Amino acid sequence: MARRRRAEVRELAPDLVYNDVVVSAMINRLMVSGKKNLASRIFYGACRLIQERTGQEPLKVFRQAMDNVRPRVEVRSRRVGGSTYQVPVEVKERRAQSLTLRWVLLASDSRPERTAIERLAGELMDAAQGRGGAIKKKDDVERMAEANRAYAHYRW
Repeated sequence: MARRRRAEVRELAPDLVYNDVVVSAMINRLMVSGKKNLASRIFYGACRLIQERTGQEPLKVFRQAMDNVRPRVEVRSRRVGGSTYQVPVEVKERRAQSLTLRWVLLASDSRPERTAIERLAGELMDAAQGRGGAIKKKDDVERMAEANRAYAHYRW
């Protein structure tokens, strides 16, 4: 039987405005039904709004938000002798980025502002300052890992 190989990681092209791969990943996560132009307009509109409201460089605010939301540890289910344990494990870089983007977008979707641009800008500004829905999600995940630290020896 042939052994399956892991899929190669696809390189992402940097975005056109900031020349940043993480921005490109954020735009791709924002995209719905292949409408990349609309996703780009939402992201760059949010950047303009951040510039107006804070007077700071939008990319700096975006990076600060990503760093603040990025999880360090999470729990994975591990079955040992009939019992299932929530085992804390360190999060790999690629998964951390995926979780960060997902949590920021989920938190921005649940905000009360009217437009997607305002919701995304608000969530990014909140996350950069260490508050908001995405930060709460990260804290919940890390708190769960801390609570299950006793099962760390089941790490594989």
